[in-house]
Amino acid sequence: MRSVDEQLRRVLAAAVRPAPVRVAISEAQGLLCAEEVVAERPLPGFDQAVVDGYAVRSVDVQGAAEKPVRLPVVGEIPAGSRQPRRLQPGQAVRVATGAPLPTLADAVVPLGFTDGHLARVTVQRPVPSAAFVRRTGEDVQTGDVVVRRGTTIGAAQVGLLAAVGRDKVLVHPRPRVSIISVGEELLDVDRTPSQGQIYDVNSYALAAAARDAGAEVTRVGIVSTDPSRLREVVDGRLLLSEIVVIAGGVGGSAGEEVRAALADLGEMDTTRVAMHPGSVQGFGRLGPDAVPTFLLPGNPMSALVVFEVLVRPLIRCVLGKKHPQRREVSARLLSPTSSTKGRRGFLRGQLLRDSDNGEYLVQPLGTSGSHLLASLAEANCLILVEEDTTDVMAGEQVRVSFLAQRG
Repeated sequence: MRSVDEQLRRVLAAAVRPAPVRVAISEAQGLLCAEEVVAERPLPGFDQAVVDGYAVRSVDVQGAAEKPVRLPVVGEIPAGSRQPRRLQPGQAVRVATGAPLPTLADAVVPLGFTDGHLARVTVQRPVPSAAFVRRTGEDVQTGDVVVRRGTTIGAAQVGLLAAVGRDKVLVHPRPRVSIISVGEELLDVDRTPSQGQIYDVNSYALAAAARDAGAEVTRVGIVSTDPSRLREVVDGRLLLSEIVVIAGGVGGSAGEEVRAALADLGEMDTTRVAMHPGSVQGFGRLGPDAVPTFLLPGNPMSALVVFEVLVRPLIRCVLGKKHPQRREVSARLLSPTSSTKGRRGFLRGQLLRDSDNGEYLVQPLGTSGSHLLASLAEANCLILVEEDTTDVMAGEQVRVSFLAQRG
């Protein structure tokens, strides 16, 4: 059997990043920036008041602590004003938060430092130069790089792009992933199953997992194992996808039909990987563009684990993430568990944190059976048991891989 690490190396070697595209900043969240975004103007673009108060020359109020200073109020500037104002020595202008300062003003006296009068204000505390003022370019200067190439664009980056007047940004796009389920026994969830039929779980679960990984997903749904029909569908999806995932097309007669249908599209390596669940699986690069294509087990639990271990890292790699795999920690096992000899076990678990010492603790969920989907829904981690280990005792340290955080 091929090791998990060797299979993952083969998969990641097939990663092809789509060409960068320019998108609206509202669509860029979570994507990797593909350019150095340079500010074309300073931020802020003018000296502005940080608080409601009075714009003054700081020299005119420097003695206010010993003797209050009275200044005539010669106008008012609201936020958003485009009317230029000029302050004369010994005067004050009332300003709102965010308002531009009049010429010659170098400070703002907050309302709380004054009597608040509108015609003639009494200043009771002095302010130094630049007090309560946001200077031109204080945040960003013209020519500064505001978002660097390779940065993941989050809320702060979107806000900064908007602040410097960028409505679009060049990004590495989400990889397009097509999810297909095969199996004559499958039925969509909006229909009532008859004897021998089961609902199509895989196309829904795997599509959700791909979206969680950051992909743009097309859930193709159920496709017949008829070779001509399956080949037609897969061939069409290869033209529109960076990754194709086919669930239910590995073992038994269905697997033979699937492999026969894909034979003309490229080489599909169906092998056993030393992991449990999900040992039997396939991977190849199909079509003229050598699109990475996976064959996953039909069992939903196994399919999701193989997706987590192999497909998700590929999606994250195509997105340009420096660390495509989930974070791992060491945790103390709270109950004994076991794994299949000769295979790396990926067991469902609930990761906890000791409130006294911060130690990670992990509780195994269910048994090692590959059919137990309900326990995966309760899990927030996978317990990793190495190939040479079968039984792990309570109290031992184990490697744990995070799953999606639960709220």
